[in-house]
Amino acid sequence: MPISMETFTITSTTKSYPTHLPLALIKRAVLGAKYELSLAFVGEKRATSLNQTYRQKSYVPNVLSFPLTATTGEIFICPTVAKREAAKFSLTPDGYVAYLFIHGCLHLKGLDHGDTMDRLERKHLKAFNIS
Repeated sequence: MPISMETFTITSTTKSYPTHLPLALIKRAVLGAKYELSLAFVGEKRATSLNQTYRQKSYVPNVLSFPLTATTGEIFICPTVAKREAAKFSLTPDGYVAYLFIHGCLHLKGLDHGDTMDRLERKHLKAFNIS
């Protein structure tokens, strides 16, 4: 019987990022146990560089997601941008980071912006009691 290995790594190039969020549980709920995911918390310079290099966009993004294969991907979150934007979404800064993580996972799952993505974001925020 094959054994499935769950792979989820978190790295950071920033001084602070939320360490108490249930990110591994969210990842499993959205993408499944077999999906291999790397999450990196990055500063504004790195986020802008990635956005310019891979999307030809010159602004500082809050989240970027990159599917590598059907079962592997990467998410980059910029906590400083999340902190600035959180109040607009009626979330705490950490809650907004969780929202951005859910958003990135849904993109890796193949969803585009729209009603279905919005509904699933709300569902997962509620399921993990994120505010």
